[in-house]
Amino acid sequence: MKKLIILIFIFPVLCGYAQKWEKNYDFVDNCICGMSKVKKDGKVGYVNKEGKEIIKLQYDDGLAFNEGYAAVKKEAKWLYFDSTGKAITEAVFDDAISFNNGLAAVSKNNLYGFINTSGEVVIPFEFSNARGFTDGLAPAANAKGFWGYIDKKGTWVIKPSYDFTDSFENGEARVIKGEKVFYIDRQNNIVHN
Repeated sequence: MKKLIILIFIFPVLCGYAQKWEKNYDFVDNCICGMSKVKKDGKVGYVNKEGKEIIKLQYDDGLAFNEGYAAVKKEAKWLYFDSTGKAITEAVFDDAISFNNGLAAVSKNNLYGFINTSGEVVIPFEFSNARGFTDGLAPAANAKGFWGYIDKKGTWVIKPSYDFTDSFENGEARVIKGEKVFYIDRQNNIVHN
C-alpha cells in the first residue's frame, strides 16, 4: 500500500518534469536512440532525454534517429549527424534515407548510392532509386526503373525485373510485377500472394 501511495504522489511530479522542456517546442517526436526530433518556428533540431539541445534548431527537415544517426535537410541538401551532434557528412545529398544495417541510401544527381556510418560512399551512385537495407538486402532500381535487390557490396542478388520491391521482413518481401502483387523469399521464389 505504501508503494502505491508513493507512486500516486511521485508520478505526477515526474510527468510534469518530463513535460517542462517539451513546452518549448511546437513539435516533439518520440525519443529514439536517446534523441528526440523537435520543431519550433518551422526549424528542426534534436534534444536529448533531458531536453538539452544537441543539434541546433536550424534545419528545414529531419529524419528520426536510427542506429544512432539522423539526416537533416538544410536548404535543398541533406547531411547526417551522429547522436553526439557531430556531422558525419557535408550537406551534399539530394535525398537521404535512415541508416539500416549500418548503411544509408543517399542520392546525388538523380542517382542513389549508399554511405556507411563514417559518411564514406561504399556503394557507388548507380541506381535510379533505392531504399534501406533489411536482412542484408536493399531494394534498388536500375537505370530502366526496374526493381530488384542488392547486397552490401552493391551486387544484384535478385536481378531487377519488378515494377516495385518492398523491404524484406521475416525472410520475405512484397513485390509488384504488372498488376500482380505477391511475396518472394531471398532466393526470389514466390512464397504467397
